[in-house]
Amino acid sequence: MDGIAFWRRVDRLLARIRPHRQPLSLAIDAAVVAACWNVTYLFRLGFERWISARPGYDGWVLLGLAVAYALASLLFKVPQSMWRFSGFGEIKRLTLACALAGSVGAAVVMGLGLVKVPRAVLALHPVVALMGLALVRIVYRMTYEHARSRIAGAHGEIRRALVLGAGDAARMLLAGLHQRGWVVLGLFDDDPAKQGARIGDVAVLGPLDALADHARRSGASHLVVALPSATRAQRRRALELAASTGLPVLTVPSADELRTGQTRIERLRDIEPDDLLGREPVLLDEAGIAATLRRKTVLITGAGGSIGSELCRQVAAVGPARLLLYELSEFNLYTIEQELTESFPALELVRLIGDVKDLDHLRHTFARWRPHTVFHAAAYKHVPLMEDLNAAAALRNNTLGTYHAALAAAECGAERFVLISTDKAVNPTNVMGATKRAAEMVISALAAEHADTRFMAVRFGNVLGSSGSVIPKFKEQIAKGGPVTVTHPEIIRYFMTIPEAARLVLQAAAIGESGQVLVLDMGEPVKIIDLARDLIRLAGHTPEEIPIVFSGLRPGEKLYEELLADADDTLPTAVPRLRVARLGRQALDVGALAGWLSRASTADDGLVRERLRGLVPEFLGASGATQAAQATGAAALSATMRPPSS
Repeated sequence: MDGIAFWRRVDRLLARIRPHRQPLSLAIDAAVVAACWNVTYLFRLGFERWISARPGYDGWVLLGLAVAYALASLLFKVPQSMWRFSGFGEIKRLTLACALAGSVGAAVVMGLGLVKVPRAVLALHPVVALMGLALVRIVYRMTYEHARSRIAGAHGEIRRALVLGAGDAARMLLAGLHQRGWVVLGLFDDDPAKQGARIGDVAVLGPLDALADHARRSGASHLVVALPSATRAQRRRALELAASTGLPVLTVPSADELRTGQTRIERLRDIEPDDLLGREPVLLDEAGIAATLRRKTVLITGAGGSIGSELCRQVAAVGPARLLLYELSEFNLYTIEQELTESFPALELVRLIGDVKDLDHLRHTFARWRPHTVFHAAAYKHVPLMEDLNAAAALRNNTLGTYHAALAAAECGAERFVLISTDKAVNPTNVMGATKRAAEMVISALAAEHADTRFMAVRFGNVLGSSGSVIPKFKEQIAKGGPVTVTHPEIIRYFMTIPEAARLVLQAAAIGESGQVLVLDMGEPVKIIDLARDLIRLAGHTPEEIPIVFSGLRPGEKLYEELLADADDTLPTAVPRLRVARLGRQALDVGALAGWLSRASTADDGLVRERLRGLVPEFLGASGATQAAQATGAAALSATMRPPSS
């Protein structure tokens, strides 16, 4: 280990002097030229006369030769080369520089009549100088590669990091990084008391703003943000400074991740959507949530999806008596079940393959397990897919599935039913949003019919990192070398993280009243193009390397999303940044609607859209006359439908 530590120090020293490569190269080459001049004298005159036989002006001749070699090196761009990559091209440039400098030097010496300088020395010196200059570069490259091999061992290429943060996290991180073959070149921290200090033999090079100085970050291959306890705004600033350097950026786990005990400080990871959000999470009523769910039976539909699986994790952490995982995808169900079994071995898990469109199976499941709280996360949510020939599938899954799950919950006497809705349900311009708005209307209607069960919905914007969201897509495109596709340069979205979205859903279950929709004050919207640029920079690329192209708005896509419609009334809650929207109730025959939806899979896509417009008047912003006609037509058609049998 001591040997590895020595070579780490050597590698760190080489990296630190690298920003001064050109002046150092000229100085070292001048010293080598002078040494080779003396070696040539020694070779020509022998030990007895190599000093005594020199003329008095020999020092001036040597100075002139050193200047000639320096000028020739600059002419052939020798100082610009990197010694650790020296090869044939470097030797070629050195040969040309030595030949030119030696010829010019010999010509000047002879032209000035300096006959006491041996002609053999003038002739041999360029050859000896070439050998000396090449040898220095060979020794440097051998030292560099040996240091790399000793540090990296069998792990491949060595990685050199600059760490942003010089607190306790950085102190613990250094030892872990060294064990993993990393070399830490320096630390950056805004604390004035830490400037110039050393932590684990690594110096604090300056505040975070000093990253802009190329000399201070030269030699680094990665930047590591080690600020787990900082605020999101502070982490966001650090990420922006790191991204501006053009180096790949990694980060340590956040304080929340470390608190769970499922990861360690040295487990570096890529930048996640949560890191890019740049705002403080909403603080929720944790005690109220725990009182609602602890020692209760909880059922989650769509339990293996991105939102559903996070709901499972957070519900499991509260300590329910039993957690029912209801999921159509066998793989997704297996994945979340395995994770929960490992993390919560004492929790009783009920794993159920089921489809929310299957009312009989839902009734059987709810009657057997009697869940107290139901979180309905099962949905089709990919806007373009639902827009293209899949309107019937979206309507049956999102609207009929909601009706089935809510009806089964009411029939078994569940205390609460929480629908996961979306901002796309407000003034919807696409099928997915319209089906979710219809699902909200179903919930509102059932709330009036079943007073013993609280029916509520949670409406939020885009979820960073969820399946089908922009972040995974952008990362994949960057990994392939681009381009990154953005639909429109002005498109904006409200964002939250998956854990934050799940906490909001749990909070809705705790404080929501029947018929309410809870909405999160999500702050300022984010431009999608800014997210794309951030991810490109944090991956260590430039816009020239990974271009952004605009593909045009997709069918049904808005430039911006809304969380509330103009007619919705909102009220504050006891939880900061949460508001309640009590939606106006519209006359809705949910039984007739369900009867039609149960057979909608065979309907023409255009007919499904027409009926959906009749059900959701604001869908696609149709005119009042058109809305009335569609509503009348839909009512006439639905009158012939019968509700499903009880």
